[in-house]
Amino acid sequence: MNDIEIAQAVSSVLSRFTKMTPESAVINSAAETAPPPAPERPPAPASASLNAIVARALAQKRVTTIPSPACEPGNGAFASMDEAIAAAVLAQVQYRHCLMQERATFVQGIRDVFLQEPVLQTISRMAVEETGMGNYADKLTKNRVAAQKTPGPEDLITGALSGDSGLTLTEFSAYGVIGSITPTTNPTETIINNSIGMLAAGNSVVFSPHPRSRKVSLYCVELINHKLASLGAPANLVVTVTQPSIDNTSTLISDPRINMLVATGGPAIVKTVMSSGKKAIGAGAGNPPVVVDETADIEKAARDIICGCSFDNNLPCVAEKEVIVVNQVADYLIHCMKKSGGYLLCDKALLRQMESLVLNEKGTGPDTAFVGKDARYILQQLGIIAPEDTKVILVETTKNHPFVVHELMMPVLPVVRVDNVDEAIELAVQVEHGNRHTAIMHSTNVEKLTKMARQIQTTIFVKNGPSYAGLGVGGEGHATFTIAGPTGEGLTSARSFARARRCVMVEALNVR
Repeated sequence: MNDIEIAQAVSSVLSRFTKMTPESAVINSAAETAPPPAPERPPAPASASLNAIVARALAQKRVTTIPSPACEPGNGAFASMDEAIAAAVLAQVQYRHCLMQERATFVQGIRDVFLQEPVLQTISRMAVEETGMGNYADKLTKNRVAAQKTPGPEDLITGALSGDSGLTLTEFSAYGVIGSITPTTNPTETIINNSIGMLAAGNSVVFSPHPRSRKVSLYCVELINHKLASLGAPANLVVTVTQPSIDNTSTLISDPRINMLVATGGPAIVKTVMSSGKKAIGAGAGNPPVVVDETADIEKAARDIICGCSFDNNLPCVAEKEVIVVNQVADYLIHCMKKSGGYLLCDKALLRQMESLVLNEKGTGPDTAFVGKDARYILQQLGIIAPEDTKVILVETTKNHPFVVHELMMPVLPVVRVDNVDEAIELAVQVEHGNRHTAIMHSTNVEKLTKMARQIQTTIFVKNGPSYAGLGVGGEGHATFTIAGPTGEGLTSARSFARARRCVMVEALNVR
């Protein structure tokens, strides 16, 4: 059966029903996944047979039927990536026939689930316990903002142009089935964020979570599926696999049924999806510098830097990773950062010991055992019992120190002194490495703020605030945890996961 025949068959089936109820969806699913009937059984009704043919043809190009989920039916988790993709393909075909108002209802349903305080508390606690990274209080904030401030269908703004030749509309339409690869650093936030945005754009989504966040990721997908089922949505709009792995991610990337890939993670996975031959959105690494000049409100800058750097133990890629400060105000900035929860590590022997502790063997990045750990835990490994209010470890270094050059994703903050703000901006551009991710500057000099913004070219540039303001936490704008610097979409939203389509009416509907 070719694509045209498939489309005709689908249209024929779906045109008979105004809306599929959850009960009928379960019946159809059972019919589609069951083995062929024995000869002595009565033949199935014609509609059921046609449904089965359509489902098999749509869902499988390498296998012949859609197997049942490996665990409880209806939770969106499948034993293999092939099965998950097959289910998402069928779901997306059905989803095309849903109204925009229904999309809005489904998206609101996802918000409602994750804005329940017990759910927020559970997934935040699970994420910290399972991954061993971050902290509970900030996970709560991140999950809440993902549910509250991720744009829905309202992001899909129609463009219109009318004139003597007629009317042209430009609208956003679904890509189809999206493969979303999620990180261990922000597992729940990314699933909430991407589920809302991708479904708002009319897609179904197959998640490939990081194996270290398996339990909490599956739990989030299960919550989404149960809520969508209660609202009458097509089954399996959001799916995943029961055993996330590198092999399953590779299958997802290479499968021809996947129309778009979205990778939130390190440079390696972003490079992989960008070379897949598919439409790809890559949210890669950052190494955000923060510049402080002599015109800044130093006390506020110190508070903001410590709050931003320590947010979820420095896991967000937007978080302050190194401070570059004009020497004239460096001592006072360090003093104020210490008052705000910074612990200044001055002993050179202890600094070398910490280098050996938190860097990998080659000194080219972090030891993953310390990623997302809190400052007091790291200091304890050095034999230091720090005050309970310690949030960040401060170290003065040279500009070429590994702590400055490499993104650590832990609350260890190198401080580099420079002679003037122009030198600070030049160094910030250098250590950001062209990631085009995030940068921060504290200054009241509009000319220098403008200069840095133009030279560093980051997707997010926060002025006189903590880095997380760029995510919509305490700052204006929508929230996202997929920040696509490498591929240019920026702070992703529903329209990032849609394709633009033009609809033209010639010599009509211009009423001016």
